[in-house]
Formats: sequence, structure tokens, C-alpha cells
Amino acid sequence: MASISKLSNPNPTYSSTSFASRSSQPKFFVDLRSKTAFQTRVSSSRLSVHISHPLRGSLHVRCSQIDGNGSQIKGTTLHDLYEKQGQSPWYDNLCRPVTDLLPLIASGVRGVTSNPAIFQKAISTSNAYNEQFRELVQARKDIESVYWELVVKDIQDACKLFEPIYDQTEAGDGYVSVEVSPRLAENAEGTVEAAKWLHKKVDRRNVYIKIPATAACIPSIKEVISHGISVNVTLIFSLTRYEAVIDAYLEGLEASGLNDLSRVTSVASFFVSRVDTLVDKMLEKIGTPEALDLRGKAANAQAALAYQLYQKKFSGPRWEALVKKGAKKQRLLWASTSVKNPAYTDTLYVAPLIGPDTVSTMPDQALHAFIDHGTVARTIDSNVSEAEGIYSALQKLGIDWSHVGSQLELEGVDSFKKSFDSLLDSLQEKANSLKLVSL
Repeated sequence: MASISKLSNPNPTYSSTSFASRSSQPKFFVDLRSKTAFQTRVSSSRLSVHISHPLRGSLHVRCSQIDGNGSQIKGTTLHDLYEKQGQSPWYDNLCRPVTDLLPLIASGVRGVTSNPAIFQKAISTSNAYNEQFRELVQARKDIESVYWELVVKDIQDACKLFEPIYDQTEAGDGYVSVEVSPRLAENAEGTVEAAKWLHKKVDRRNVYIKIPATAACIPSIKEVISHGISVNVTLIFSLTRYEAVIDAYLEGLEASGLNDLSRVTSVASFFVSRVDTLVDKMLEKIGTPEALDLRGKAANAQAALAYQLYQKKFSGPRWEALVKKGAKKQRLLWASTSVKNPAYTDTLYVAPLIGPDTVSTMPDQALHAFIDHGTVARTIDSNVSEAEGIYSALQKLGIDWSHVGSQLELEGVDSFKKSFDSLLDSLQEKANSLKLVSL
């Protein structure tokens, strides 16, 4: 595998195991579902990427051509998403080898998010971690320390790949997110110490430390931001909690004492598809025609209102005072963008949520779908009155938005804890099977 230290420039190196020869243009196929390493040298700034429909689900990447006027032909819908609408497409997945991210960067991906569930799947199903795992166990590291060493290496290597984007955007993009232990979701002080430790351990300018938006951790967000650490606030499911997250960010900036706030940034990860999963179940229990007609509409309606709140909070005298010190807005990040209900269109949680100063982090399913047949247009505030009507109609039917947010938060934290604990258990069993440590 290529050395990460040699991949810090914006002209990454790729390799391909097969090439197509349908035209005189050099082509290769990038299947997001595979783990192919790329070594044939190309420039990420000179790629155009489109879907080859006969091979649905695979990215068809080709060297871009220059048109008659000397201008470069555009790339994918992901490039358009950023260049035309100001939304940054990120990838919600991470595993070894991290060089698998290179074709995604070329196709327009501008950052990466991870969580305990992603690492649980990556580490438990791949042999790519075996060598480092063996070395760590032989060094008699405890299992949780082993976990963090494995994770931190992936994060550091991914950060290296995204550094060019981070530099080109002056800390606006190019981030890789890593979450503190989910066991700390109700421990404010422990979360602060873990965030500081993880930030120092990763030691990369473009890392986001993820902190859950639990009531207990809202003060932690303010404290961590005040230390100049950039934060991805995760597991936001309600407007009330989202406003508390914004306030924590603003208070953290104000308390930092820094004269230059330009390198302290944040995103607020607002979850969408999980909202519909829960609300749809409630609507089906209600069972009236009006209730059934609102299925699949709750999440995007609430997200549209979240964007209105974002615009309101990041304006006015308080915000302008921070802007004078270089402060950047805490961007809304749409998370949980994969469709859980197969009856819904596969771009349901991407296409209707496009707007400036936002991020959409997409797992494979959503990313494939949007590149294939997504439409780039500003949609997040195209019909705010309709979103308000849906939100109110759901309340009148008995949908308690506060309860929805609390329930989903509990489920989200519990899911990440289970993934974290499951991975630690499997790592311990693996260490025991190697007979390299004793219980």
C-alpha cells in the first residue's frame, strides 16, 4: 500500500486491476463496494466521474478532457453540489486501506465521518488490521488502548489525504471525524477530558472530535470549543436540542479568549432518516388517511426548519462580533441519509436537503444513488411553509417532537455503545485466541 506520507498533495496516485478500452480515452472503473488500491498516476483535479448505467452501482471514472475553449469539463454531481450550491458532500464510512478514499476524493467527496458502528464493522470484518493488532497485543496494551490505536491510525491516515482540501478552503472543509467513547454520553467531565486526549492523540489540523448532543454533553461542547478544538456534534434529533448545540458553540467561541477564531470550526450533525423510521411507526398506529399520508415527510420537514433556525442564529450583533475575530458558522450536517424504507426513493434524504453552508454525509447507498440520478438544486428552503405545515400537522396528530428526539437519542447512544462493547469483546477474544495475552 502506498505510504500515506507521500499522498499529501492534491495529485494522488491510483492503481487499477482492470482497464476498459471502449474509446481512446484512458478509463478505469471504481466500484465503491470493493477495496481496490489504485496506483496509476492521475490528478484528482483532472478527473471527471459519471455512472456507467450498464454497471449500475459502479463509478465510471475517466480522465477529463478539455473543451474547444480550453475549459475543463465538469466532473460529477458531487462537484456540482459544492461548486453550484455550496454544500459539501462527505463520505460516511472509513476502513483500511484508507487509500480506497482516493477515487472518492477525485469524484468530489470533501470529508469523512466515522462512528463506533463503522469501526466495529471495519475492524471485525477485515484482515487489514491484523498486523498492527498483533504488534499492540504483543506490547501488552490493554484491549481498549488497542482499539484506540487502531482507530487513531485510520483517522490520521485519512486526515493526510484530505489535507489539500483543508488547506485550499482555509479550514472550511477536508475534515475527518472521530467520536469519543460512547460510554461517556452521560458524563460531561469525562467527555471533555476524552475529547482533549483524542485531539492531542490524533494531532491533525483537520480532525473533528465527535461529541454527542446529549443533555449531559451540551456543556462539554462549550468547554471543548473554548479550548480551540474543532467539534462535530452528533446525534441531534430535535430542533430544541439543535438550538442548544448552536448556543454551546457560540458560548465556546466567546469563552475561548482567542483573537483568531478562524481555525476553530464545527458541524452540527442533524439526523434525518431515523426520524422518519420512528414517526412512521407512530403514524401507522394512528392509522387515519391523514396520518398515513404524512409518512416519509417528518424528517425532511424538521430538517428544513432546522435550516431556518441555523440562518436565524448565525446572524445579528452577537454573531457579527464573533465574525470580526474570524469565526466560521457551525454548518448543519445532514446525517443518517441512507433510506431505511425500501418504498422510498433512494435520494430522499439527500436531494431535498441541498443548501449553502451545509454538509451531507452519505454512506455507499446514498452516495451511489445521488451520483447516479441525483439532481443538484437548492431545495432546503424552497418551500418552508410546506415544511411548517407538515411539522404542525404531525403535532396535531399527537406526534410529540420532544419525545421523538429523546427516544432517538437513547437509541442512538445505545447503538453506539453496543457496537463499541461488541468490538472490544471481539478484540479480546482475538487476542486470547492468539495466546498473546492472559486474562
